[in-house]
Formats: sequence, structure tokens, C-alpha cells
Amino acid sequence: MSTAPPKGRRLIHGIDTSGAHPVEYRFTHAKGGNRHLVVVFANFAVTDDYGWSNGVLDPVRANILWIRDRFHGMNSYYLCRDMDFSLEQSVAAVIGKVMTALDLTPDDVTVWGGSKGGSAALYFGLRYGFRNIVSIVPQFLIGTYVRQKHPKVARFMLGEGVPGHNVRALDALLPDLVRSGAGRRANVYLLSSPQDEQYAEQVEPFLGLFQGYENFNFVFSESPYITDHTQVTRRNVPLLMGILNCLADGAAPRFGLVRNGYEQPERDTSAIDAYLSATSQQQGQVAPPIVLAPASGARLPRDGVRFEGTAQGAVRVSLWENGKFLGSPSVAPDGTWSWQLSRAWSKGRHVVKAVAWNADKQHSRGTEVPFVTTEAAVGTEPGTPARPAATGGADDVPAGVTLPAPDVRSPESYEQIPGSAVRFTGLAPGAAQVGFRAGGTLLGTTPVAADGRWTWDSGWSWQEGRHTVEVFAVDTAGTESTAAPVPFAVLNTPAGARPFGH
Repeated sequence: MSTAPPKGRRLIHGIDTSGAHPVEYRFTHAKGGNRHLVVVFANFAVTDDYGWSNGVLDPVRANILWIRDRFHGMNSYYLCRDMDFSLEQSVAAVIGKVMTALDLTPDDVTVWGGSKGGSAALYFGLRYGFRNIVSIVPQFLIGTYVRQKHPKVARFMLGEGVPGHNVRALDALLPDLVRSGAGRRANVYLLSSPQDEQYAEQVEPFLGLFQGYENFNFVFSESPYITDHTQVTRRNVPLLMGILNCLADGAAPRFGLVRNGYEQPERDTSAIDAYLSATSQQQGQVAPPIVLAPASGARLPRDGVRFEGTAQGAVRVSLWENGKFLGSPSVAPDGTWSWQLSRAWSKGRHVVKAVAWNADKQHSRGTEVPFVTTEAAVGTEPGTPARPAATGGADDVPAGVTLPAPDVRSPESYEQIPGSAVRFTGLAPGAAQVGFRAGGTLLGTTPVAADGRWTWDSGWSWQEGRHTVEVFAVDTAGTESTAAPVPFAVLNTPAGARPFGH
């Protein structure tokens, strides 16, 4: 959907699903053909997890890309989940695609943010070589800060129990980057104040690390009207807007040097238009649904195909095959949906198209999911519903691999489990052990008995909500089978449980 902020600049909303983590964004084109891109990172407690999106940046002449810090329902400093930095890579890839589509280089980019977003601006700016960095009241010791102030975010980023070594690793991320001299040519504008309660611990000890940076500017705001962390930003908005427009016009002020220009009104916009068209939700349309299962190219038993996904802003999803209507599941308030055919699928290749519909009966483009159905999964017994046997495509299975996915007997698919303990059981004939993953993280393994039976209890309390665990088998040669996804829900779980919900 395209909307306009209070002062009238047109916003394009979209989501890029090409990376390991879907990245939601907002974008607005430059004024007068300006040849610059401003990337905005969000602070905590902002509307929809988009920072500076209330119209304050409307006078800025540059292209503006806002990136939402909301991944799997949590904030992340745009960095990691359980210390897995593929989240960071997904964000960096979107910035790179937009920059390339605008025919810009890192020298034409300003990364911008306050507080949490200020830390992200420093990190991405230095690590990826963007020329201009505006960092407002950042935190340098990110691990310590989230452990002290945002425990849920800490568990999401650092893992259950918030291990001390992970806290120290995240604390070192920014200081070590500056010490290494990364981005030494960058124009860095860092703003803080002794009235900021975070200044003494989170900023002052690290200012000396910027010695040797070619254009490091520290805006030191000291005023009786500044009373806390957020007031530092509010007090300096006019100065910040001046700096940002100088950077957008190609100037890198040392406070006083201003240059106008750097515009190209007749520039070709076809590349950025194509990217936005492929990923955005345009006016009068609905964002295409995301299909999480089955995976593209999956091989599944005929009676083990179940569709799951998300469709933000939609009220229902319709499913079609070769123009034939299959079903139309409702979309839950959290954007999730699921559907299963009431009969077994015919054997062979299928291509199902999913289309999202909003309350105004407007529909999205279709999302196509190809998959292959086979006879019942190995290991199933008569009268027992077959489980999905694989999540990868046929091309992902190494030649010669015959080890079948484990037959998981408990928990049942989509079972609702009371309490916080989850025990996995099943059969894996021919396997030496069975492993368990969630979100790409290995949860544990268990040996397989001579008769093929196995049992696994994680030993922790599971978080209340929906989970999907991928169960795979490994033989004595180390060959790994395809994985059997096991979706289930945990009810009435006490606080502090392991956050592996999906």
C-alpha cells in the first residue's frame, strides 16, 4: 500500500523475502531527482518499529529507505537472532539492492538512526563502507544494554539464558569495529549529552576510538532543557535536518561548509521502480501472501500436504491449481493462515497459487508453490496419517541418499500441548541418531535404538505459542536425511521459557 505521511510525501511499503529473514521497508523517492539515499534505522518504542516516520524527514531531498526492526515478533538491533547474524545479512542485502537499483554507490548513502537505531547506523555504516553516518545517542555496549533494559530482546538476540560470553561478544561488536579502523574515511556525526543517562557508560568511554577518522564530528549537547535520553534528539532536530540535507546534496560539513546541488531530475528510475514493483504493496493492491510450508520443490506424501504462511493486511487467502479453486482459509489477527486439502493429492507434481484478499475485496498477485507428492511416507502404519517427509526440493537431495526422514509419532502435527514440557518420539529405521532444529539452530540430538525407536526431551520449558521443529535422521556414515517439520503449539507456559516460537 502507498500512503503519505503528514506532509505529503508518498510512501511505498514492501517486504523483501529473498534473504534468510523477511525484511519489511518503507520507501519514498527523492525530490527533484536528488542522487542520494538515506537509510533509517528505528529506535525502541516507535510506531510499527519504523523510526523517524512521522513526517519529520519530509523536507529531506534524498531518497529515503526506512527498515523495520521487527523480526519474528521481536526487535534485534538489525543484527541477530540467537547470535545468528544472517538477520544482519538480510538487512544489508536489501540496502544493497535499493542502492544498486538507484544506481548509487556507498559514497552516496547516509545511514541514520537514534538510540538502538544509532547503534545500527554506526555498525552498518562502518562495516559496509557507507560514506555518511549519523548516530544519535547510540549504545556501544549492546549486549549489556539489552540484558539490563530489554530482557526479551536479550533472549531473542543472545539466546535463552542470555549467556555471559554472548553478552561480551555483542558488547565488543561496535568498539572492535571502530578500533579496527573500519570506515575511517566515513563522515561520522555522533550526537550525545551528559544529560543522557546512558552517556557515561555507553558513549563517553568510546569517543577516543575515533582518533584518526578523517571527519569525525561529535555534537556535544549540554543544556538544562535536556532532561533525558530522548530529549537529546528532540533538542537537536533542526541541526540534524541541516546536516542531513547537506549530506543529501553531496556535502560533508565540518559544521559550516554547505554545498547545494547534486541533482539529476531526468535520471532513469526503471531499476528502482522494478525493485519496488517486485517487493512492494502498491496502492489498491494487497501484499502477496508468504507461503512458509510446503517449501518450494518439496517432496511430500499425498496425504501429508499442509499449507502455512502469513498474509499481513489480508482477511483471507484463496488457493488455486490450474485455475481450479481449492480453498480459502481465513487470516488470523496476527497475519498467519493455514489450510489442508480434505482428501489426498494425486501423485506427481503440483503448482498451487496463493492469493491474498483484504476486507475491501482487493487481491494480491499470486504466490506460486511447486511441490511433488509421492506415496505414503516410509515408516507410516496403516490408518496413521502420513507426515511431511521433506522440506527441501528434489534438487536439494544429494545423489544416492536413501535415508528417509524420521517418522515422528509425538507431538502430532498442530497438536496443542498443555504445560511447558514437550517430548518427541518416533521411528528412524537405519539411522544412528536423530537431530532437531528450529530457525536454523540445532536444538539437540538423540541416539536411535536397534529397533529404530528414539525419544528426545529438550530439558527446558518451552515458550507459550506456536513452534516448528525440523526433525532429521543421520546414519553411521554421517549422511543426513531430509527433515520432517513438526508444527505444534504450547499452552500456558511459564515466563522465561525457551523462545523458539515461529
